[in-house]
Amino acid sequence: MEPFKCPYCDTTFPLIHTTYRHWHPSFDSSDNQSYNSMYPTQISLRFYLCPSCERLSIKASSAGSETGSFNTNLLPNSFATQFPDYVPESIRNDYSEACAIVNLSPKASATLSRRCLQSLIRDFWGIKKNTLYQEITELQNHVSVEQWKVLNALRNLGNIGAHPEADVNLIIDMDPDDAVKIIKVIELLIKQWYVERHEQQKLYSEVTNLSDEKCSQKSNPK
Repeated sequence: MEPFKCPYCDTTFPLIHTTYRHWHPSFDSSDNQSYNSMYPTQISLRFYLCPSCERLSIKASSAGSETGSFNTNLLPNSFATQFPDYVPESIRNDYSEACAIVNLSPKASATLSRRCLQSLIRDFWGIKKNTLYQEITELQNHVSVEQWKVLNALRNLGNIGAHPEADVNLIIDMDPDDAVKIIKVIELLIKQWYVERHEQQKLYSEVTNLSDEKCSQKSNPK
């Protein structure tokens, strides 16, 4: 099985007997510990215990013919990464909500990701214009060509939910996998812009303080 990435602390760990449990409860089953495709009401529950932060994640999915098709997070209630407090709360909230509704409404999730992108640009880069298009244009000379292209792509995809077509008969579908890809780019931007900056500042400060300490010892030998 593929390793699991903890949504709380971002640790990736192997699925072994101390970190993983798999349970198949069913309304019809007297023995819920083993899977039996005869039970049409069966679901699948997966439990993940992070060895680093020791917090529990739970996922549920369909395993029976009458339980429909679903795959959802029970704990936490979405697959959202728990970003540190130095990422602005409004950004964390929009991002978490986009993750939480990705299966219920992919278009709404993409719209929230679009709003999250605009908040990122305004807060991190200090660029505030009348439209997101203008803000991304202003950012062109500050980021790589590849990143600038994907920012425009996120804006376009988010517009599908944010700005309905004039022709009400024109329906542009977006499935959960599409919305998840958009969310993954938002996650990457948060990590590159906020988390990496924080880690860089922390490391620079530690090395600068270390230098000051050593220079002080050199100037004031015992």
